[in-house]
Amino acid sequence: MKVIHLHTSEEKLIKKAQRNDRVSQQALYTTYAPKMLSVCRYYVKDLQYAEDVMITGFAKVFKGLSTFQFEGSFEGWVRRIMVRESISFLRSNKQIIFTEYTTATNEEIVYESDMSTEVLQLLIDGLPDGYKAVFVMYAIEGYAHKEIAEMLEISEGTSKSQLSKARKLLKQQLDLIKKRENGTI
Repeated sequence: MKVIHLHTSEEKLIKKAQRNDRVSQQALYTTYAPKMLSVCRYYVKDLQYAEDVMITGFAKVFKGLSTFQFEGSFEGWVRRIMVRESISFLRSNKQIIFTEYTTATNEEIVYESDMSTEVLQLLIDGLPDGYKAVFVMYAIEGYAHKEIAEMLEISEGTSKSQLSKARKLLKQQLDLIKKRENGTI
């Protein structure tokens, strides 16, 4: 009978995985796969494609694991790889298109409802892919417009414009749902 020692800390687990310990790599995958699938799903509408993107992302994680220097959270490092892989997937399938720059406004959406996460995800999925990518990166992932511009290879102005347009479309959809809930439609 083979005894497998449990890892007492994430750092030890990562260090073992860096030495190509397959059990440690599997443990990291098992720990982070659900969260990372969720990240990929923000960008990629189809769940099967999102799973493919996540698996490709994890292949890159394990290939580049030796470059992780423990200077920040491991989850954040993996998350950035997943975001970049998702954007790469959208670009390679020509699913991401950015409209021309227009002046952006700093309009906030404030809406209270018992709306489910699934419905919110469907609303976000309904956005044009350029709007959706910027919206998710800014509103959900917390990237700044400068970072978004660099990652998507667009100008900061285009990033701001895409966010503004995404918010406007989401607000229209939320207002429509609110009217239906109130019976005014």
